[in-house]
Amino acid sequence: MSASDLQRLIRDIPDVPTPGVMFRDITPLLADPVGYDAAVNAIVGLTHGKRVDKVIGIEARGFIMAAPVAFHLNAGFIPVRKAGKLPWAVVREEYSLEYGTDQLEIHRDALKPGESVVIVDDVLATGGTAKAAVRLVEGLGATVAGLVFLVELPALGGRQTLSGHSVSSVITY
Repeated sequence: MSASDLQRLIRDIPDVPTPGVMFRDITPLLADPVGYDAAVNAIVGLTHGKRVDKVIGIEARGFIMAAPVAFHLNAGFIPVRKAGKLPWAVVREEYSLEYGTDQLEIHRDALKPGESVVIVDDVLATGGTAKAAVRLVEGLGATVAGLVFLVELPALGGRQTLSGHSVSSVITY
């Protein structure tokens, strides 16, 4: 499946979560077994040549993409969650969204210094969420080998927010 085939499986929903925001709903893609498989394989392909010890998925749709990527790469999967959802000692990072602020957390022992990490999420918009995940990874002494997104919205400047890091995406709007 091509990127344009995958894009046809993504539903646009205007004014979600706030007026003026176009939400890219990947649930139709996830429901299509051929599309989901193609999307996961495309993300795996974008990690080619990188050492990957762990794959981080950012809550919540990032989990859906990152877990099978970790499986394919024979790497560990680490969830990065919104504040208050992890059951043990955490490190927290605040970040800005195009429609507000939020916080992400990771378990303090999720990564070891020197580990190589790929961060996976469904959409790269302003880059605030991904940048917070980068700060969490680097704060634990691990290295970000790259960030890979299913969808990138270049008009929102996320790639610039992540400058200095390898950023790849399957679909660009």
